Amino acid sequence: MNSDLLKNIVDAFSLDMIPPEETAALTLAYIGDAVYEVIIRTMVISHANRSINSINKENIGLVNAKTQAALADALAETFTEAETAQYKRGRNAKSQTSAKNASVGDYRKATGFEAVMGYLYLKGETHRAVELCKLGLEKTGRLKED
Repeated sequence: MNSDLLKNIVDAFSLDMIPPEETAALTLAYIGDAVYEVIIRTMVISHANRSINSINKENIGLVNAKTQAALADALAETFTEAETAQYKRGRNAKSQTSAKNASVGDYRKATGFEAVMGYLYLKGETHRAVELCKLGLEKTGRLKED
């Protein structure tokens, strides 16, 4: 199954997209947060039909800043040079908000991780985003196996 979601959106709305390398770091993190959320939600719903409450609890445990920071740490050596550059841009961006239940350090690492996800999405490399998520979840012991 291959999804060209970005292409479909750009075509349907006749959008002129800014190249990802020129997109603001917090903008990359903004869309990257949604990309990561879709990856995790897709994974979580595959574990069986169950209550939305149960699904949501599992999802929350995987999409918080602390988990994303752990993924960023686990993937640091795996990132390409371009991904590392985007991670650093996101991590170092000055945000007006902060996470409710995370340290400043974890929040900044999570923002960097989200920036990488956004960058890959806008590059049309969602396969790489999924690959990184899977590897990071495996390395941190957070990948639930059936």
